[in-house]
Amino acid sequence: MDREAFQERFGLIGESAALKQVIDKVIQVADTDITVLLQGESGVGKDITAKAIHEISHRKHENLVIVNCGAIPEGIIESELFGHEKGSFTGAHEAREGYFEKADGGTIFLDEIGDTPANVQVKLLRVLETGEYFRVGSSKLRKTDVRVVAATNKDLWQLVQDENFREDLYYRLDTVKVKLPPLRERPEDIIPIFRKFVTEFSAKYDSVFKGFSDEAKELLISYRWPGNVRELRNVAEQLVVLEKSQFIDTEKLQKYLKGRQHTGSADNLPVLANREQNQSDNSSSGRGFDDGDQQLIYRALVELRNDISELKKMIGTFLYSTFSQKNIKALPQNIQDEVQMGNMPDLDIDTESSTDEDIGVQPYTEADITEEDEEEGATLSRFLNDDEIPSIEKTEQFLIEHALKKFDGNRRKASEALGISERTLYRKLDQYDL
Repeated sequence: MDREAFQERFGLIGESAALKQVIDKVIQVADTDITVLLQGESGVGKDITAKAIHEISHRKHENLVIVNCGAIPEGIIESELFGHEKGSFTGAHEAREGYFEKADGGTIFLDEIGDTPANVQVKLLRVLETGEYFRVGSSKLRKTDVRVVAATNKDLWQLVQDENFREDLYYRLDTVKVKLPPLRERPEDIIPIFRKFVTEFSAKYDSVFKGFSDEAKELLISYRWPGNVRELRNVAEQLVVLEKSQFIDTEKLQKYLKGRQHTGSADNLPVLANREQNQSDNSSSGRGFDDGDQQLIYRALVELRNDISELKKMIGTFLYSTFSQKNIKALPQNIQDEVQMGNMPDLDIDTESSTDEDIGVQPYTEADITEEDEEEGATLSRFLNDDEIPSIEKTEQFLIEHALKKFDGNRRKASEALGISERTLYRKLDQYDL
């Protein structure tokens, strides 16, 4: 099967190089029994890809069993995967076959494999390597012949490093890895996919879509699409239903976009109209800013204040957590003053009433400062004392990179030092393509 036939059969729209690379790899491995690991963000189409692999393989006439490992409670996931015997536990009123048994001869799709409990990972490794397993409550060895396709939106190798995922299972799953690109990495596909969804929903709801402006088209392309194709589909459906027979401009479109744009503008802010157009309108109407303009600017300022507050908290928490264990006085004097005066939020330092011991700093001597301390202090000083004030996003990126470098890539320790959650850190890493 060639690429065009594959795209037509499974309704995949797009001509980007990233999409073509994925399709070519899927076609290459589909008709084998090799284990495939699909890696990508939520909403990129991992389930569709798994179904495509099954449907063009030699197992296509057998079952495709889809299992969401993250949606099954830990207490019953072993029973769901491998089955159980009657009376093996409370509520087991009859014997039941598991998903691996149902998929015998076909394909099993293990979605969100990174959420599998540790005790089940051992048994997954065995069934992947030998096809052998036991039902819960049984000593009878069973065998199954399945092709395994797994998927994750997490960094499995990082989970291995954090000791939350077995390394041997990781290597067994990572035989062939197919990375599904997020929508923002193939912007040339966004408009064609959007038009396809709009056409489908217009027919479904007997609605008329009048189209959208060039500015709205640019906004669609620049938007980051954190929910990827799933979010794009949702936005298209809302526009067809809620903005029926309306021509879509940026103001209408912005109401349905919840995340960030590529350029880093604040969440859910409307886009300012072209300056020259505003001047033309103002000169013809004889007016300046109207209430709508003032409201827009006010919202932008509120968002900017929130971003600055979050950034100040990150800087303060990072400086304090980084240097309190050694010596705050390893910092350059001007930054020492800021930290010890409590100008950074959440430091809770009162220099008039607190001693060094109160704030976690040991008595200071020159010998306490290592070359590493001086190097870190100089790096932060050069960045924070630059004549040109860095942007909020540039500062965030600098702090994240510096924290990851300091803790040798350990994201848990880096997030603690930055005063943010691991989930927020992962979002920031994705936002800045780190």
